[in-house]
Amino acid sequence: MKTRILIATALLAGMTSTAAFAQDSAVTGAAGGAVTGAIVGGPVGAAVGGAVGLVAGAAIDPPPERVVTYVQEQPVAQSVVVEQPVAVGKPIPKTVVLTPVPEDERYAYTVVNERRVIVNPQNYTVVRVLD
Repeated sequence: MKTRILIATALLAGMTSTAAFAQDSAVTGAAGGAVTGAIVGGPVGAAVGGAVGLVAGAAIDPPPERVVTYVQEQPVAQSVVVEQPVAVGKPIPKTVVLTPVPEDERYAYTVVNERRVIVNPQNYTVVRVLD
């Protein structure tokens, strides 16, 4: 029991300092997952939780403000209707046509269900929904 408390405390301290000095959501996702895993499952839980948190944190990295501004300023394109819910971290169908963001090739956008959506064009994962 003392080992679990010690590991959780150490990971929590590491997460706090990392979050304060880094703006990388993958790092904070890994640290948060590790702390949660340590509390629930001990050292093995910490390792698994850290790996899951790293993947989740990297998938939801928000686009820079200049990308958001660019997409907001573009004329409204015809909206595509998609039956599945459109949410950050979830993919949209690969049949949806994306428009690249010239300032940053890591992002593209489209209009889905009357909402502008910024997408990672590599895997069609939604990174931001604009209202």
